[in-house]
Amino acid sequence: MTRSTSSAPSQRMLRVGEQVRAAITQVLQRGEVRDPLIEKTVISISEVRMSPDLKIATAYVTPLGVADHAAVIEALNKHAKFIRGRLGPQLRQMKYMPDVRFRDDTSFDNYQKIDALLRSPEVSRDLDPDTDDQE
Repeated sequence: MTRSTSSAPSQRMLRVGEQVRAAITQVLQRGEVRDPLIEKTVISISEVRMSPDLKIATAYVTPLGVADHAAVIEALNKHAKFIRGRLGPQLRQMKYMPDVRFRDDTSFDNYQKIDALLRSPEVSRDLDPDTDDQE
């Protein structure tokens, strides 16, 4: 069996990442984390990336309706060990419970930049079929 040298995640990493994402979402929805900032904030977990050995889970989160994302992410990282302990029942099949790390998800900002770029007059002029030179 040959090892792939690409940086793309394996099928197992993707599957476990999705299971961890669902488990973290359940913990946050049930309000098990007793932190005023986390309790009053709606948190969207867009993706969980697993390390190749499945021992580290990096959750990319977006706190909705809060201007200070860093404070919410700091609070989540402060409670990461508690959240890790609460993942046990949902992830019984795993040999090791992964350490959970929370990071700010900037993909939505990137989507907004791309959308603004596509809506700019220069790009829309190039994409508009009516302005083609017709001979």
